[in-house]
Amino acid sequence: MTTVANPSAHGDIAAHVADRTSQVAVHEAGEQKHTVRRIIGIIARILLCLVFGLPLLFMIISSFKPDVQIFADLTSLNAFLPVGDLTTDNYTGVFERVPFARFMVNSIMISVFTVGLGLIVNSMAAFALSRIKFKGQKLILTIILATLIVPFETMALPLLWWSNKLPFVDVNGFSQGWLDTYQIQIVPFVANAFSIFLFYQYFDSIPKDLDEAAMVDGAGWFRIYRSVIMPLAGPAVATVAILTFLPAWNQYLWPLMVVQTEELRPVMVGIDYFKQLNVSWGQIMAYATMITVPILVLFIAFQRSFINSIASSGVKG
Repeated sequence: MTTVANPSAHGDIAAHVADRTSQVAVHEAGEQKHTVRRIIGIIARILLCLVFGLPLLFMIISSFKPDVQIFADLTSLNAFLPVGDLTTDNYTGVFERVPFARFMVNSIMISVFTVGLGLIVNSMAAFALSRIKFKGQKLILTIILATLIVPFETMALPLLWWSNKLPFVDVNGFSQGWLDTYQIQIVPFVANAFSIFLFYQYFDSIPKDLDEAAMVDGAGWFRIYRSVIMPLAGPAVATVAILTFLPAWNQYLWPLMVVQTEELRPVMVGIDYFKQLNVSWGQIMAYATMITVPILVLFIAFQRSFINSIASSGVKG
């Protein structure tokens, strides 16, 4: 008995094999593209690390070298390597040339007070704009956000003039003008439009049913702010604290304009002491390292919390 092959069956098998082969080819092509993208991503990260890391490495390494060796190593990789006549004389020279400890204490105090007051003022402003309904609410928010496009340099001179007219009371009695004081370095930077915006975005994402439930229990707006909203706003608080601390720590132009007394100057202004007679680049590198490395260590230690807080308090649609 002769078996006759079914042409349609052979056609189905051939089509299935071709389809399977095509799927395998597509999968392999996809894997290759994924591998290429992964390699490109790794290379891009390495390049970014080099772009941002090499200047820091050069600064730290150069802080241990005398000026002659710093310039001699500029044309070779030795500029980034701890080789040659390494010494701590540059760090010793920093403490002999400037009151570094005083500058550091001033910067820490100014930054901490700016962050602390900024968290209170900006969060309360954002709470009012986000949770309390009143006439002109959206207009006020729009005006606040519009100030983000105004650079600080355009407001510096008017702010300086007004600061010199403000009343001030201390242990010596009443006086006029805030120049050459700590508060002139803190108060102008407490209220911040971007911080208000971040808080506003986060507060607006919190269900307003919580407000109504708290009001049923007899809570007022301040208690809702303090006991309901702020405990839920941890990511926003962390983000605003970090983004407020960094500009406060890095302030240079404003203290240079408003502070003449050495005892009140922050660390960033102290770099000018090394640009006068007998410029020592090794000491400049040592000073820059001393004011930069602590911030880098702080960021590296809390980088995961920082990234998570930025992601959690971002713009919500």
